[in-house]
Amino acid sequence: MAKSPILGIAKRRLGREIGGTRAIRFYRACLSHTVLRLASARWQTLLAVTPDNDVAQHFWRSPRTSRVSQGDGDLGKRMQHLFNRLPPGPAIIVGSDIPGISPSHVAQAFRMLGAADAVVGPAPDGGYWLIGLKRAPKILSPFAGVRWSGRHALADTIANLRGKCVLYAATLCDVDTVDVYREERTGAERLIPLRS
Repeated sequence: MAKSPILGIAKRRLGREIGGTRAIRFYRACLSHTVLRLASARWQTLLAVTPDNDVAQHFWRSPRTSRVSQGDGDLGKRMQHLFNRLPPGPAIIVGSDIPGISPSHVAQAFRMLGAADAVVGPAPDGGYWLIGLKRAPKILSPFAGVRWSGRHALADTIANLRGKCVLYAATLCDVDTVDVYREERTGAERLIPLRS
């Protein structure tokens, strides 16, 4: 899932702390890094974009990646919309601001879905960077009432999956604040040159 990498749309909270231009430069590099690393012959990779009218924009092109709109609503409604309209079979959604993500993380999550109803990749801030659903025999709806962008997002989502088999993937950081940005600076520096 990605926001258009445009000043004022993506990374606004981080932009308030490190400057909008620097935050967007980081986000563009992170988005490119994520798509390049995850576009694979082993699974179909879709770039789900918001706002919807930016799906046709040329901010990212890859022969192995298709772009789709996320739809309307909060993050949970948009993720549910994607899970509901994807082709049959297991599906995984990942964030686009995870410097440490690798294809092995996604492959492991797909393997875990073989033995579980859902898989979640926790983030240290109480949210998560990955969620996958088996989507059979029915598509689960784990996003109702989730308090997004805070320390309760993972717990709220897990509460909605009560009674289902949920496994946990690796813990990775998403970069939303200057503190995490500084912690992830080494990984981020591999993506883009950072200027003080």
